[in-house]
Amino acid sequence: MAAILLDTTVIIDLLRGRADARRRLTELHDSGDSPYVCAINVEETVRGLKPSEREAAKRLFAGLRIVPLTDTEGWRAGEWRRSYASRGRTLAQADCLIAAAAVAIGARLATGNPRDFPMAELVVEHWPASA
Repeated sequence: MAAILLDTTVIIDLLRGRADARRRLTELHDSGDSPYVCAINVEETVRGLKPSEREAAKRLFAGLRIVPLTDTEGWRAGEWRRSYASRGRTLAQADCLIAAAAVAIGARLATGNPRDFPMAELVVEHWPASA
């Protein structure tokens, strides 16, 4: 059994009923893997919800495990942002916190935007959006 943190892109694909995302989530459950999110994913999702998606989002988040964000994740995210910025690459605060949450629990990260997560410590799974 392994942990996988679902990025906001994957959450949105699930809420929009995209077949590949639903299939992959079913496969996760069937294999015994545990899907997680963090507070950043919840905030990003809620911010972009259509009114018709509100109840489905509540049900989806109720069925997922939540990774707590602590000063350890904040520190790791800040170090990544500083390190990449010194090399001329700006990373988003939210993406760094999401990545830090995944690393904290030893999870891989499922995302539609793998280029947003270049951290060497992070295992990234590309879940491209589907129709």
